[in-house]
Amino acid sequence: MPSPVRDIGQNYEKVRNLGIGSFGTAVLVRDRRSGELVAVKYIPLTDVDTRVERELLNHRKLSGHQKVVQFKEAFLTSTHLGIAMEFASGGDLFDLVSRYKRLTEDEARVCFQQLVCGAAWCHSQAVYHRDIKLENTLLEQEGSLRLKLCDFGYSKDSVRNSKPNTLCGTPAYVAPEVLNSKGGQYEGPPVDVWSIGVALYAMLVGSLPFQDPEHPNCSQRMIQRILQLNYWFPASMGLSSDCLDLLSRIFVGDPAQRIDLKGIQRHPWYLKNLPPECQNGGVLLRREPPAQTEEQLLAVVQAARAAAEEERRAVQHVAVELLAAAEVSADLEDDVSEW
Repeated sequence: MPSPVRDIGQNYEKVRNLGIGSFGTAVLVRDRRSGELVAVKYIPLTDVDTRVERELLNHRKLSGHQKVVQFKEAFLTSTHLGIAMEFASGGDLFDLVSRYKRLTEDEARVCFQQLVCGAAWCHSQAVYHRDIKLENTLLEQEGSLRLKLCDFGYSKDSVRNSKPNTLCGTPAYVAPEVLNSKGGQYEGPPVDVWSIGVALYAMLVGSLPFQDPEHPNCSQRMIQRILQLNYWFPASMGLSSDCLDLLSRIFVGDPAQRIDLKGIQRHPWYLKNLPPECQNGGVLLRREPPAQTEEQLLAVVQAARAAAEEERRAVQHVAVELLAAAEVSADLEDDVSEW
């Protein structure tokens, strides 16, 4: 579990904690320079590794689009590396679906269109998210269906990095080719398409498509159902034929035969009531990239690693001194007992 955050950085004033995850602690802060509310993810200096560096680089690269939570800056405190980003105050899509049990088909389409638009932007920048899910989709504000993708911890840049070859992501959203890869390479875009399809199903039905109804918490049974393409829709749902057709084109075991994002963007169900901002590849949603340059970002990461190494050496030095003192104390006790 990440360590508590006491030093939040000189440019920020703490408002409240947002949550603690396996990779860091999220805190809502106010930027003293602008007065803006910002979400900051604090990662202990000792945990700053190549995965964190990749996450930062990819998040920064993707922040020129309104369907991605904007990266603002990375900075150091005495104990943590802070990642400041846009604050989306409406919570995540998982909480919304849980609250209302499921969304209407029209509501789900609005969310799906934005998810596709955001994923298309990521792919246009040669980045694959690899963990698209309801929990990683934030609402701009309470009562709004305007969405933003977040959490690029598993993302991969196809230009900077090799092809994906690791089993990662959330089991319920993982594509069959990832489960079958056994450490081999797979293509990133079809994996994101599959995950978006799972998210759409979850919005429409209020449950996960490959969850075993008799053993809903059994991951092994879920994985078997994914590999078997074993899913169904309750008869009472009354979903349109176009919606069912689109999902059937997404839930295809062979990624080469699975519909791609361009195919989704031409599908009749996706095109219905498509907002202008999502038309023409979402060009209207582009915005200025973050002010912090890639070089400045990498310098912060290197400084974090250097500080962590210095801390490790200090701990080792103290340990050696304590061990030496213990040995001296033991020798004195032996001398006294002999005397």
